[in-house]
Amino acid sequence: MNDGAVLHVRGRVLVGPEDVRDELWVVDGRVAFDRPAGARDVRTVTGWALPGLVDAHCHVGLDAHGAVDAATSEKQAVTDRDAGTLLIRDAGSAADTRWIDDREDLPRIIRAGRHIARTRRYIRNYAHEIDPGDLAAYVRAEARRGDGWVKLVGDWIDRDRGDLAACWPGDALAEAIAAAHEEGARVTAHCFAAESLPDLLAAGIDCVEHATGLTEELIPAFAERGVAIVPTLVNIATFPQLAAGGEAKFPAWSAHMRRLHERRYDTVGAAHEAGVPVFVGTDAGGSLAHGLVADEVAELVKAGLTPAEALSAASWGARRWLGRPGLEEGAPADFVVYDEDPRADVRVLADPRMVVLRGRPVA
Repeated sequence: MNDGAVLHVRGRVLVGPEDVRDELWVVDGRVAFDRPAGARDVRTVTGWALPGLVDAHCHVGLDAHGAVDAATSEKQAVTDRDAGTLLIRDAGSAADTRWIDDREDLPRIIRAGRHIARTRRYIRNYAHEIDPGDLAAYVRAEARRGDGWVKLVGDWIDRDRGDLAACWPGDALAEAIAAAHEEGARVTAHCFAAESLPDLLAAGIDCVEHATGLTEELIPAFAERGVAIVPTLVNIATFPQLAAGGEAKFPAWSAHMRRLHERRYDTVGAAHEAGVPVFVGTDAGGSLAHGLVADEVAELVKAGLTPAEALSAASWGARRWLGRPGLEEGAPADFVVYDEDPRADVRVLADPRMVVLRGRPVA
């Protein structure tokens, strides 16, 4: 599209789950719902427009071994973009990806800084690995480096126990989360098991990643306090493979991981039914491929969310939760156009017709 051209979307513009407009105009990279005066060089596309999708648990700049170079980071970001993901909450990365902010053709990223983990209790080369006495100081530092989020590793395998175990004592968590909140940041935590959740709740955690350990006893507290979960079901699907790999050395851990996998849909469905906020995240960038946002939306439908609710978890609702605009008058024109209504069948998300970022078609 030439500079100065006006993009016109005609069909159904999904401003919200019930707010559907007939057309949208892009003027100077911004959303407008009225035809701009004097518009002559107009490109019209027809279809169903949805705000740019959100991957609320993604890792740009990371692979299975740690930080990657800029070229690899760029490929990851482009893969997500071409799948319709235009807003990423980067839930921990050892790489410096600030340069992406200067690229008009790459998704917007909200960073949670680098993972903070217990010494020798996480994936090598990923995290700051520290002792509990240093937790508050590291959280404060990452809160200042990030974009309003900090990422803790709440539990991981304890090799002496041979099973998942909480990483932090309650008093250290309370001090650390209070420090983040003083800095204006929210805190999220990687948690597979149930054991780490009560102390995190008591300390004021804002979000939990994966949340496979949620129980009937814990879900009401999550709902009452508005603690969100990002289930990453496309990642939880790998648990049986992980369990098989650790069976000989850690049989209790392997059995635990299989149980968490078996009840994954029931866990997410029960949390959603109770009113726990649920958002889409893929956990791309570790061992998982990028560009899986459509698969994760489909997984949430399998877990019991309606198609509209699952879409909201990746668009309207997720953007509101992260404090970013959707398709609003004057907002940056970040949206995706589809041939069919994704509210009727979320599988439509896997085949975007056009991806528009900052007002320009990019895919």
